[in-house]
Amino acid sequence: MQLALLAQLNAARRARKSALLVTDLATGAQELLDNETLAAEDRAGVFTTFLQSGLSGSLDHEGRSLFVEVHRPPPRLLIIGAGHIAQALVPLARMTRFDPVLLDPRTAFATPERFPDVPLLAEWPQDVLPGPWLDAGTAVAALSHDPRIDDPALSAALKADCFYIGALGSRKTYGKRLERLRAAGFDEASLTRLHAPIGLDIGAVSPAEIAVSIIAEIIAASGRKPLRGSGPQPVEAARAGG
Repeated sequence: MQLALLAQLNAARRARKSALLVTDLATGAQELLDNETLAAEDRAGVFTTFLQSGLSGSLDHEGRSLFVEVHRPPPRLLIIGAGHIAQALVPLARMTRFDPVLLDPRTAFATPERFPDVPLLAEWPQDVLPGPWLDAGTAVAALSHDPRIDDPALSAALKADCFYIGALGSRKTYGKRLERLRAAGFDEASLTRLHAPIGLDIGAVSPAEIAVSIIAEIIAASGRKPLRGSGPQPVEAARAGG
């Protein structure tokens, strides 16, 4: 690979941007494509499929045999609230190829002893979000059950391009949350992005079961393979929390 292309690829990685390294199999010529490049040159077409799937592969395009190598940053899972569900969710996130980050201003909960080797943000959400933590490759799970912590995090996530936003709570809790978010200026279209109660409806009760339901819903939202009936659900019953 040419040094200039390598520099571009490293810059994309630092910025957590997806990119395609396209190699002409006949000539060995290479170019790096990203969403901005494809849009500017009106070349999206089939290349977008590679970006969306995350799978590298061969392609015959405009009379050329190409190999498309996909470089996508690992999706991030920003967990708000360092309770028991978060402790169960972190290892599940890692096993399913997410990079977990934990945010909780309550320093008694957000400790290295309870969350070893996890980036910890012992700050109030409004002080650190969006910052570098929210982007299209980020899922947000608000689990603190404290509106002083969850609401600012959800507001920041709704303003960002996060691919998943979920919040713990019952139907009653969720209704009050919606009222607060509407009062903060969010319209109904924005609020439909919120998965609440968080997690797939599998009858989860324990923290570990709730964590499984959450990671399953996030995987479905990530676009790896859509589940029939997945997506933000209407408020019908409490699935996680009270």
